Amino acid sequence: MKIVCIGRNYGAHAKELGNTIPEEPVVFLKPQSALIPVHGPITLPKFSRDVHHEIELVFVIGRKNGKVIADKVTIGLDLTARDVQLQLKEKGLPWEKAKAFDGSAYVSDTRSAMESFPAGHHIDFMLKKNGHPVQSGHSGQMIFDVATLIVHVQQYMALEAGDLLFTGTPAGVGPLAPGDRLEGYMLGELLFDLTVEGGASAR
Repeated sequence: MKIVCIGRNYGAHAKELGNTIPEEPVVFLKPQSALIPVHGPITLPKFSRDVHHEIELVFVIGRKNGKVIADKVTIGLDLTARDVQLQLKEKGLPWEKAKAFDGSAYVSDTRSAMESFPAGHHIDFMLKKNGHPVQSGHSGQMIFDVATLIVHVQQYMALEAGDLLFTGTPAGVGPLAPGDRLEGYMLGELLFDLTVEGGASAR
């Protein structure tokens, strides 16, 4: 199973970090060891003092009539060691240390079949931190839609059934600290409720 992630796919998020709007999808990978257990907790790494939450729509890849498709959808978290990422970007180096560390990804085990959504239906999602909404968006705000992302990624690597496609985060990312509680919603339904432990305080 591959975890394929797309960066800067929401214009407002790209702008909040001072990044330009990409002309083509920004692609990076996470290993399976990045996955956080279904019930958590999130454990902050000791090498960073500025780990940010990024809620995203996550699509499970499938096949239909021999064609690669987005079979199911859920929500997840792409955790980013922002201080490490900034250092890497300044040196023109890859982001893996900041994006692909163990415990840097979460995916809800509640998944909806794409066939259950009418054509053109926008999928709303939201993240609350300590009871307060911090991020919200919907699939219609993505710069590159899922079908476009699948075609683009497959120019470089084969997508296989069961692969996970993280599709970018809306504006509102921010730091985590031990004791924080994160609640993720899709279409108004609570899909995850996680606590944050360990690491160095980001505050």
